[in-house]
Amino acid sequence: MASCRKKKTDDPTFLEDLKDHMDEFIHASMDEHKTCFKKTIQKMFGMSKAVAERSAAGAKEAEVESALPLQTSVSQ
Repeated sequence: MASCRKKKTDDPTFLEDLKDHMDEFIHASMDEHKTCFKKTIQKMFGMSKAVAERSAAGAKEAEVESALPLQTSVSQ
């Protein structure tokens, strides 16, 4: 999911980036704020769901045991 931010340059300095971010935030309409907030929440839940699924898959793999058949041999 793409970010709500629209960067003006590819490699801004910290202060340029901060100023652009503040300008975007201040001049955004309420609809833009709502849309961005919804996207951010969906992204957070999507990431937490992916982490939970990976954790569950890892737990299932940990439960699997490998069993080798016992072989005995008698020598005389």
